[in-house]
Order: sequence, then C-alpha cells, then structure tokens
Amino acid sequence: MKLAREGYPFAAAGLVFAGACWVGVSFGVGGLLVRVLAWVFSVLAIFVLWFFRDPEPTLPADTDLVVSPGQGKILLIEDVEEPSYMAGPARKITIFLSVFDVHVQRAPVSGTVAHKKYTPGKFAVAWLEKASDDNEQSSLGIATPFGPVLVRQIAGLIARRIITDPEEGDSVERGRRFGLIRFGSRVDLFLPRHWDVMCAVGDRVRVGETILARQKKAP
Repeated sequence: MKLAREGYPFAAAGLVFAGACWVGVSFGVGGLLVRVLAWVFSVLAIFVLWFFRDPEPTLPADTDLVVSPGQGKILLIEDVEEPSYMAGPARKITIFLSVFDVHVQRAPVSGTVAHKKYTPGKFAVAWLEKASDDNEQSSLGIATPFGPVLVRQIAGLIARRIITDPEEGDSVERGRRFGLIRFGSRVDLFLPRHWDVMCAVGDRVRVGETILARQKKAP
C-alpha cells in the first residue's frame, strides 16, 4: 500500500520508539513498563501506517463524471448559496472522514485552480453542520468548461493541519491528489445546481473513485 509522504515522519518515529522498546525488552531492561510501551508504540506505528495510506483510485472512463474528493460517508446533500467562489446558488455534498478512512483528497474534476483560500478556525467535531462555518478550512475553486466547482477541506476535532498543494493558476486532473487532512475531518463539495447528482445521503464513498455527479452544460 502506498503511503502519503506526510506520514513518513510519524511512521518513522513510531517504528523507532517501538524498536527501541523491543530491544529493551529483549535485554530485560525496564520490566513491565517497557514491555507495555513497546506494545503501545507498535500499535501506534501500525495505526499511523494505516491512516496515511494513499491507494490509487480506479477512475470511471467517462470524463464528465465527478468523482469523490474524499473518502467516508455522505452526511448531507443540500442546495445552498456559496458566496466565496461560485458567487451564487450551488449544490453542497458533505463527506465525513473518520480516523479510519483514507485522508488524502483528490480532485473531483479536471480544470484550472481559480481560487484558493485558507481560513483559520475552531476544531469542533466534523459531523456537526456548524463545522462548515466555524472550523479551520481550506477552499479550492476549480474552473471547468461546465461551470465552477469548489472543494472545501475542513478540520475535525483532532485534526491540526490541512494540506492543499495546488496554487491559483495550476491545472488539476480528475482523480489526482491535491491535499490531505490529518486525523478526522470533513470535505464539502460545491457543484453547479444544474449538474446531475448521482449519490445519496448515507452512501459510503471512495476517494477519487466513487461517482458523485455528472457535469452538464448550463441550460
């Protein structure tokens, strides 16, 4: 399994501490405390390796299909006003990422980055609707031939860093990685309202792979 590069320091630290503790155990140093620490660091190292996994998605062949920017469970689909980039009505799809889900984000569509904004904030639990307004977040607006798309990475209760790689003017390709949120979070996807939504609340989605909608020209 491919590992996201941001996970290397955490995985290395966990493996080093676990290894050192197991060496101590093998030499009879520290007794029960060192044995317990060896197991704790081993479990943490395995969890970190699992958390930062970065599987390669299988993209649908139809390039008009919008794929999920995050992996987890769809909590909400609703019509909203999106003022920061789309400047008007949009359809929002909210995906909740638990600590057991893949936390790499991938571009839902191909296009050009026309908007990027980081907003500091709180760290409320990510499944609460107020997290969309109050929590730390990073927004990425993508211009496509069929209309604007906005992806918003939102920190959760224990997330403390959002990574968004592209800059304004960069091209992004559907299914390609663009960022990561550490340890529990949420992704809001804003689409033009005339696009056909092809998912439902409660669906489990795979990042860069599950179809969420179809792009359409404005009527």
